[in-house]
Amino acid sequence: MPMVERDREIRKRRNKRAKVKALKARLQAERDSKVRTRLLNRLKKISPNSPAAK
Repeated sequence: MPMVERDREIRKRRNKRAKVKALKARLQAERDSKVRTRLLNRLKKISPNSPAAK
């Protein structure tokens, strides 16, 4: 059965949530400031309103 638009939206949202969670975990563990900055930029791009991205 083909995927309907609602299923695509749900999959996109779940994938985004997983990415944000993984980036936040990496950000917690990372000590290098250059890498932390890069991770923060990626996090802000994916989820601009995320508390860690501010």
